[in-house]
Amino acid sequence: MPLGFLKSVKEQAAKTASPSENRGVGRRSATRANHAKMLSEIEEMGIGMFWATDAEGCLTFLSQRAIGDLGLPAGELIGQPATRIFSDIDPEPGAPQQRSIGFKLKTHSKIEEHVVAIAPKKGSVGENGTRWWRLNGRPRLGMGGRFLGYRGTAVDITSHYAHEMKVALQSQIDELTGLTNRRKLGEKLTATLSAFRASKRSCALMMLDLDRFKHVNDTMGHPSGDELLKQVAARLKSIVRDSGEVGRLGGDEFQILLPDIDDRGTLGDLANRIVQLLSQPYQINGRRAIIGTSIGIAIAPYDGLDADELTGAADMALYAAKELRGGTFCFFNSGLRDAASKNALLGDRLRDAVDSGELTLAYQPLVDPVNNEVRCFEALLRWHDDEEGDISPSHFIPVAENDDLIVRIGEMALRQACADAAKWPESINIAVNVSAKQFARPGFRKSVAAALEASGLSASRLELEITESVFVGDPETVDTIFRDLKTLGVKLALDDFGTGYSSLGYLKHGHFDKIKIDQSFVRGCTENGDTNPAIITAIVALARALGMQTVAEGVEAMDELDLVKQRGADLVQGFIYSAAIEQDELLAKVADGTMRFSPSGPPRHRAERISIFRKVGLIHEDHYYDVILRNLSKTGARITGLAGVPVGTEVVLDLGHGQLVVSQVVNATENSQGLKFETPLISDGSGGFMTRHRISPYALAEAGIPLAALGEGAFPLAKWREARKSAPAFIQLDIGV
Repeated sequence: MPLGFLKSVKEQAAKTASPSENRGVGRRSATRANHAKMLSEIEEMGIGMFWATDAEGCLTFLSQRAIGDLGLPAGELIGQPATRIFSDIDPEPGAPQQRSIGFKLKTHSKIEEHVVAIAPKKGSVGENGTRWWRLNGRPRLGMGGRFLGYRGTAVDITSHYAHEMKVALQSQIDELTGLTNRRKLGEKLTATLSAFRASKRSCALMMLDLDRFKHVNDTMGHPSGDELLKQVAARLKSIVRDSGEVGRLGGDEFQILLPDIDDRGTLGDLANRIVQLLSQPYQINGRRAIIGTSIGIAIAPYDGLDADELTGAADMALYAAKELRGGTFCFFNSGLRDAASKNALLGDRLRDAVDSGELTLAYQPLVDPVNNEVRCFEALLRWHDDEEGDISPSHFIPVAENDDLIVRIGEMALRQACADAAKWPESINIAVNVSAKQFARPGFRKSVAAALEASGLSASRLELEITESVFVGDPETVDTIFRDLKTLGVKLALDDFGTGYSSLGYLKHGHFDKIKIDQSFVRGCTENGDTNPAIITAIVALARALGMQTVAEGVEAMDELDLVKQRGADLVQGFIYSAAIEQDELLAKVADGTMRFSPSGPPRHRAERISIFRKVGLIHEDHYYDVILRNLSKTGARITGLAGVPVGTEVVLDLGHGQLVVSQVVNATENSQGLKFETPLISDGSGGFMTRHRISPYALAEAGIPLAALGEGAFPLAKWREARKSAPAFIQLDIGV
């Protein structure tokens, strides 16, 4: 019963009054007593509780039920600041914000239906655990409007609130993995981007798709597939930790929201760690399974300003990563939209080319670097299209791998390579690449045996080059296929070693005869501070310990050749000896007895360059020029389109989409300039280069470019076009595009 009310009743009863006054006082006293009794009955029925504070916000009253509900003695509650007893509940991100209870008490505001958590003292929670009350209260004012404190009511809504929280949690959490579900991810992304747009902050989004998960699901059963997804979720959370939000969209698709990260170097490192960790073997019901993942990355505000735009950009980047080879990551760029439509057309033309037999083979030698003698040729696919000309395998092979077309191409290549190799000297082997789909297809052993029988080629001369992607799936099935192939007598080579899924465990099984050191470890291995020489040494030592040969791929310069020879590579493959040659040229060498290739190449490795031809911008002082970018490397570029540019000039190269690179002209001709970058570019994960950071479109908007104008492709740096403060220093040539 409220003490204030009882005190008033007693004071009034004690007053001396006239009979008439006493009758009035008696009626008023009885009314007050009835009110007090009614409030006590209300409390006993559990309908409500009562509380009061003084002007300083400390509790002066808690009704008996409230004290009992808290589970602490009244002496530990009365006199305590109300904010120590009533704690605000953390709202969900993006949910409507309400003023805190502390703010309302401090500003003497009306308190209406305010839900609080009850935590009277840290570590001192009642037997019933955490409780939630719904508070109502009104400020009391004295003479002259002086604030006296609060009087209010409370209702215990613990059961109802706990149920609501459980229902809300179930609607936000993926039941299988415990991660945030698709619906909640969408809400969080929308709310985050909306808030960040106002504060001009960045947010990265990663889209993940598991490679060959369906194979595990089909061969090991759906319960095993569910267990695998749980383990994937746990690994993702262990990597991302507090840096972002990990969620499952459904099936084998996951999403990672990473607020306030736009450093593409950092994001690339994180994506690479995710690829590596998710590729490690899983133990499921006593069996091992191996999968991989592909990742697409998009960053707001550069790649999209709202949830649909950013999700679409990340999806396109994911598609590009899967097309590239799987088991990798790719950043979104505006060219991916055009690439998607081109690939669809390319797929149609490729199917026609396969039907009409337009794909051919060329052969690149694998040479003993000690005596320069050829030991093996690798069969490489070639396609000359009447409309497009020569199309690189790096373009059409990923398109073929999207469906069973790669199986048809692989079988054709195997038959043709065996038939061609049968015409070579017995001392020279033939190496044929095998895709993961072709390898796992039922009857693969029979197709190999049929190719050998039809050609008359000895099985010991056939080497099947298999990438680490074949290990994805059920290891027992993979081991069975390996054993079946070895019974034929063919050799097995592990291609692109160290770049894909973990396969060290398979080396000890003795299936492989050869390890091919991926060219990514060879290129740049002679640069100061490069760690690749140590990796090459380790791979060679590992191979020798297991009785295997090693091949160094992609050797192009004499200093690289010297290094891999010193580190013990058995064979060398690359332009340093020869590009791939046609069968007619190869047979001519056989006839002449010239099956040796002398090394020929630049004395030193040059930084990797990409030959391109596209329009970009060059900024000098307050002028913006149009130039053609012809070559691009991590450390520099070659441009044409300007005349009169002296060596030593400081410029800024605009690569588009907010990528500005501070550069210096280090050499120049009449209409061509070589640029050296102040800060090296980084890999974009798909064979290209990009800047680590980009100029935010918000910054460009502040420079006078409205966000609505920021469409596909490069951000137009209009301020350099509009502000002509001085005469241009260079002559703009007609670049013709």
